Amino acid sequence: MKYFLLAIICLLSFKINSLELTLSQGTVKPTPIAVTSLFSSNNSLDKLGEDISSVISDNLERSGLFIPIDKKAFIQSTESLSKQTRFEDWKVIKAQHLVAGKIISKNNNTIEIEFRLFDVYAQKQIVGKKYSTGKKNWRRVAHIISDAIFQRVTGEGGFFDTRIVYVAETGPKENRQKRLAIMDQDQANHRFLTDGSYLVLTPRFSPNSQKITYMSYVKTNSPRVFIFDIETGQQEIVGEFPGMTFAPRFSPDGKQIVMSYSDPNVGNAEIYILDLQTRTTKRITDNSSIDVSGSFSPDGSKIVFNSDRTGRRHIYIINSNGKNLKRISREAGSYYTPVWSPRGDMIAFTKQEGGQFYIGVMEIDGSNERMIAKSFHVEGPTWSPNGRYLMYFKEERTSADGTGGDSSLYSIDLTGYNERKIITPLGGSDPAWSPLMH
Repeated sequence: MKYFLLAIICLLSFKINSLELTLSQGTVKPTPIAVTSLFSSNNSLDKLGEDISSVISDNLERSGLFIPIDKKAFIQSTESLSKQTRFEDWKVIKAQHLVAGKIISKNNNTIEIEFRLFDVYAQKQIVGKKYSTGKKNWRRVAHIISDAIFQRVTGEGGFFDTRIVYVAETGPKENRQKRLAIMDQDQANHRFLTDGSYLVLTPRFSPNSQKITYMSYVKTNSPRVFIFDIETGQQEIVGEFPGMTFAPRFSPDGKQIVMSYSDPNVGNAEIYILDLQTRTTKRITDNSSIDVSGSFSPDGSKIVFNSDRTGRRHIYIINSNGKNLKRISREAGSYYTPVWSPRGDMIAFTKQEGGQFYIGVMEIDGSNERMIAKSFHVEGPTWSPNGRYLMYFKEERTSADGTGGDSSLYSIDLTGYNERKIITPLGGSDPAWSPLMH
């Protein structure tokens, strides 16, 4: 991937206390923050300065941890602010933090963007950075600035400079067209990756490159596992399997894929690891029941999956070498699609119980199970790279006969609050969150 940043210069930084977040309380009091438009002495850059400010403000508001203050309440002008910060003017409007900056045109195609983050009550700057980039890349710079602000105030990694790949759906259920689509996490820069002439399922990002793996029925009645390079548009089949393959997912180093494979000679689905360099497979589970939906731990040493070996679906963890199998789910209901958090401390899953579907999380030993979203049908959680947010798809009960309608993407934080619908041109399912791009 071609990185566009030409320079990142730290201007000033002071240590501050991280924002304390308590998940068990269910709510977090958002931090009031003033995000000013970037100042420019060149009138032709005023609109761009406002656009960058708006993206930063929207990102922070969408996180649920910040309340951007209405710009109409600002007392100090951006021009005055570019020379000296009058902290009392920002205290009056109850801003705890202040974001200010400048934008300069270096030539016809290059701009320099500078931002500073202030602690208003401590009356000091706590972050300052400068970026040189092409004009067309202004939105990515806004996301990178948002990540820097988020990390400095909350003490957690950011997630704004990321993308979402998902399955875009249209048409009747009996003849549904499914194609790969991708967009920025704020739904900008949406585009389709496939044309809908063949079915696609379960796209998953590589953890260290802008590639995805997915299943498809291209020119065959059996699903095949593909790798798609988002930057080049090239795709390749990673293996030919005579049986059915399901839900491929990359290892943390991007060198392997864990997947479920139903060998015709065996008859049931088992967990396999495919080495992408040698194209050899290694069988991980060996049981007469169905083992599916494998997901690596962040260090690659373990795999979480679901199995019906006890009569109903439960979540299991096994070492990547096939040893030390352990069931971790304990409660009633059936569990599906487990996914390991990038932090390594939690597992998200889909659960079905009592006529409802849930998105839940539990610790890796199965303790502290919590349901954070529910609906007629919710499924397919995917983690943000900082491990604080989940995205999934939801199908509402809309038809007269009680069946579901179109599916849509949603995001939520681990408190179970701040659920937000992700706006897409068509219906959406099977989202996958990319790693940070910077």
